[in-house]
Amino acid sequence: MQALTPDQYERLRDLAAAWQQQQGRALKEMAHYNPRLSVDALCFQVLPEDQADEEETTYLAGALVTPVSLSLLLVPAENGAPPPEPGTRRRFALPSGRYPFVAERPNPSVWLWRCELIDDLSDLDSLQEASRLAQRMMDKVMRPGGDEEASM
Repeated sequence: MQALTPDQYERLRDLAAAWQQQQGRALKEMAHYNPRLSVDALCFQVLPEDQADEEETTYLAGALVTPVSLSLLLVPAENGAPPPEPGTRRRFALPSGRYPFVAERPNPSVWLWRCELIDDLSDLDSLQEASRLAQRMMDKVMRPGGDEEASM
């Protein structure tokens, strides 16, 4: 597995901060908001080049934990990749199957593909528990599992 660069780690911190800034108030108003959690981008790794469905962009695959949900993210590995139109839907083939993603833009300089997998984290007791859940999710997503369709 290829290690992330310091610039990539910085961009992931910026992504989490942009998400918090854009969504923070709306998250607090949701019925299943968990005040013990915060927004964090976790467990990112470089997606193997043969996984991007013939696209020229290399992606980082990882988890986005928020106080309400756990999502699978694909983030361009380098700055300057052309962003898709927000709201664009697309399926990406990952080692465990195909997942439905939506293009999102938390701020003008940050864009990503997001696939929400769990929409209620209200039963988690800590950030550490959320981090372990994200790690288990990424272990399963990045483990080859055939060509079956994955669903949200």
